[in-house]
Amino acid sequence: MRKIVGIVGLMLCLSLYAQAQSIGALKQRLQQPSSGEGKVTIVEHGTAASAVNAVPGSSEGKVRGYRVRIFFDNSQSARSAAQVAERKFQELYPGIATYLVYDNPYFKVTVGNCLTSEEAIVLWGKIKTHFDRAFVVREEIPLSLFSNESNSVQPTEIKEE
Repeated sequence: MRKIVGIVGLMLCLSLYAQAQSIGALKQRLQQPSSGEGKVTIVEHGTAASAVNAVPGSSEGKVRGYRVRIFFDNSQSARSAAQVAERKFQELYPGIATYLVYDNPYFKVTVGNCLTSEEAIVLWGKIKTHFDRAFVVREEIPLSLFSNESNSVQPTEIKEE
């Protein structure tokens, strides 16, 4: 039940962010019955709208989430080794986003876009047989990555910090 409430809450936040509508307009749209669907009644308690707006990082369009780091090195061959690890992961798990980042002096490869640590642990459990040094990390994830229905395949991001 908590997951369903959390998912509904996230969908509400993403709708607000993606469509830049006021909460009132969103409530009116949700309350209009669609063909084949029932009517939704929304009851807003207290300062729910201000609580949504007060989420850390929401103004920048990012949310605190989790990814799984599959590679982390600063040796002379770290760049090529990171690219090899990224390609290997993409071949084994083509539907999961990969991110190769250079954070001086380290090359890092992280995978996935998880909202909860539990999701990240499940992902880690799936990939640990192929990447035995993988571990879960907390990262800021752009909300835009969650707003698309076809979010399963994301382009590789190379960012120098």
